[in-house]
Amino acid sequence: MSQQLAYVIITPYSLHKSRTGGIISRLISRTGLELVAARMFAPGPELTQKYADAIVSPNDPQDKFIQELLRDYVLKNFMPDPKTGRRRRVMMLLFRGEDAVRKIRSVIGNLSPDRLVGETIRDTYGDLIMEDGKVRYFEPAVLAAPTPDEAEAKLKLWARYSDTDGGGLENVIAYPPDASPERTLVLIKPDNFRFPTGRPGNVIDFFSRTGLFIVGIKVHRMSVAEAMEFYAPVREVLRSKLKGVVAARAKAALEKEFGFTLSSDEERALGELLGPGFGESQFASIVRFMSGRAPSECPPDQLRQPGTEKCIALIYEGLNAVAKIRDVLGPTDPSKAPPGSIRREFGSNIMVNAAHASDSPESARREMAIVNVGENNFRREVEAFYGGL
Repeated sequence: MSQQLAYVIITPYSLHKSRTGGIISRLISRTGLELVAARMFAPGPELTQKYADAIVSPNDPQDKFIQELLRDYVLKNFMPDPKTGRRRRVMMLLFRGEDAVRKIRSVIGNLSPDRLVGETIRDTYGDLIMEDGKVRYFEPAVLAAPTPDEAEAKLKLWARYSDTDGGGLENVIAYPPDASPERTLVLIKPDNFRFPTGRPGNVIDFFSRTGLFIVGIKVHRMSVAEAMEFYAPVREVLRSKLKGVVAARAKAALEKEFGFTLSSDEERALGELLGPGFGESQFASIVRFMSGRAPSECPPDQLRQPGTEKCIALIYEGLNAVAKIRDVLGPTDPSKAPPGSIRREFGSNIMVNAAHASDSPESARREMAIVNVGENNFRREVEAFYGGL
């Protein structure tokens, strides 16, 4: 069976209720599809109207009643707030794989007032409540295309508006007049993507405890050059910080090999001699872990090519965002992280520790510039797959 693209739109309500992680977890773990792109949107009136119009289609096998419900829902909930003009957030996820549209639909489920079990995403997070033949409450939780042809038409529509209505969103959250919100960067690291698993969504679910808002998302493959720049502040720390560790290990190895005891001065000398090289080796391992290759393994003309390792980059916004995210994440060493923190739950060691988060507003600005969460690889994937828009 040929490859397909399938999309999932997480609704403003699902985002507001911090259900994003649970939804992503189910989509990845239960479909086995590859998440190839993700983008935040704040749809304007034009995109919202065109998408709503496209929902009611003779090519859609869904009942026309459900189509019209979805159309009306989009017009009401995707349009900018009529009182303030503030646009609403939605998240677009793009999956690729064999039979992708059907697999996504099976995990999302159907809309029915009679469904009581929690098997699908809509069973768990959606609602359709009817009384006396009238709809009293309707929340679909997510939106997706019913057929490959419908997926193509709607993906091309969203891709055409993905520069003007998507990216790193601004002015989509209301704060008190005297509030000073921060932004911080989170990377869901490559160790969460070794095989299709719910871990990326589970990590995002942990971050939802902070009450912060996702205003940017990107599926990113870090180049060797980006990894070197991103972790540059760590490089000198590793060269100096590890001298003591290297000295003790070298002393023990030499004493065992040669059968005599080294003095403390000789141990320190070993640290000065070997520490910088060991630090460089550790730095190269970090770059390889994040990008797929160490600097020495990458030809100069390939330094800026996207790497082989995948991560999800997220921008969180809110009051005290940096501190709140770091608190939930836990310290770098998972063995020292408190119970209930992300790194204690999902980390393996100091490098393979589930996620990265900026340690200050200044670091966040620097790191966000390197990763460029607003880069439109969503449109690029759609154009490449369909041969244009």
